[in-house]
Formats: sequence, structure tokens, C-alpha cells
Amino acid sequence: MPVVSISLRALAGAIISVLTISGCQTLDGAGRVISRADLVNDLAARLDRSNELTYSADYQLPGGESASIVQSQDPLRAAYTYPGGMLTVTADATTACDTTRKKPTCTVTAPAVTNTKPAIAIFTDMNKRGLVTPPVVIGLLTAAAIDPNAVIRQHDTTVAGRHATCVEVEQLSNAPTSKFDACIISEGALGSFTGVVDGAQLDVALSRYRDAVTGSAFDLPPGAGVVDRRPTPQ
Repeated sequence: MPVVSISLRALAGAIISVLTISGCQTLDGAGRVISRADLVNDLAARLDRSNELTYSADYQLPGGESASIVQSQDPLRAAYTYPGGMLTVTADATTACDTTRKKPTCTVTAPAVTNTKPAIAIFTDMNKRGLVTPPVVIGLLTAAAIDPNAVIRQHDTTVAGRHATCVEVEQLSNAPTSKFDACIISEGALGSFTGVVDGAQLDVALSRYRDAVTGSAFDLPPGAGVVDRRPTPQ
């Protein structure tokens, strides 16, 4: 399995299948009663399936800042840009760039490996810069599905002109946050997220979505110094 897809799934683990948990219920399009566990599992699975898409998503952050998530399938790669940095993930390497200085610096490391702390850290570190990534949200949705004390409310809305299904989660335990709001658009990408995760206040809203990417989206910052820390092949 390609490394990007593996890395994205490493944080969330296996999406919990049908769970019977008492609490709020709603109806799906066919009129079937679905539990709150079914609801958040469906959103987590939908967001997880976005790993199979080619798309570009721009996000608005507080204070006029912006971020983006770009993903391509051929070749399989992803790029995340956020205030002060950029991260690219490919089958060959993980490249983290610091753009806070006059001369950007980029550090190239070996591809992330499934179920390792480094694989998780490359996504959670972006919380500190204001961008919450799909793997982090998948993990929170999964935690909400298995927490019998979590309070979950659902509503629909429109984000950047696209239909989105949203959940408001409160009283969540054994997770990096006790409450959060998340919206997933019909295409499967993250529509919005609000919450305090690992002490960082996150307020992310989709401003533009396209089912295409430009090659330049994966280019490193102009003039960046690059340090390659990948092991030398034997």
C-alpha cells in the first residue's frame, strides 16, 4: 500500500464498524434509524476515503491566515501548507519546511511508517500552526463513536458552496479534546473544524474546493535550503 495512504490511516486506526451505543438518533436518506455511533463512523469513513481522491482544498484560519491541503493520486502524494510551514508526504520521503525565516529550510526524512509515533507526529504537529488535518479529525470521530458518555448532535450546512454534514461533540474523554465541531463535505474532504486540540485553539473553514491539483502545489518554497536526513542506501 502506498505510504501516504498508510500514514493517513495510522493515526485513526481501524474505523469502528457498527456499534450499539445509546444516545441521540437520526434518520438517513432512506429513513433508516441510525445511532450516533453510525453517524460519526460514517463521517470518519467518508473522510478516510478522501485519501483516494485528487483534490485541492483551501482553508481560512483566524486572523486572516490561510492553509491548504492538496492531494494527488498519480503519483500518490500530499502537501499541506499552513502559517509558517509546509509538509509534503510521498512514497519516497516526508519533507517538513519551516518558512518563518527569511530563508526557508526543509528537512527530508524517510517515509512515515504505519503505527509509529513519527507517523502520527507529522500530522499532530500542524495543530500548533493552526491547521487540523484529516487524520487528526478521523481519530477524534473514532473516539467519539466508542465513548458512551459523549454527547453528539448532528446538523447539515453549506461550506464553500458545498453540502456538509456536521457533528457537535461534547463530554469526550480519552481524546486530545473534550469537545469539537466538525463538518465533512459530500465529496469527503474536511469542511470545517472548531475545537481546542492538545492545547491549541483550532478554527478551520473551507473556502475553496477543487477536484484537481497543479503540479506546483508540491514544489518546495523558493530558495529553500534542503537537508536530507534519509538513511544512505546500503
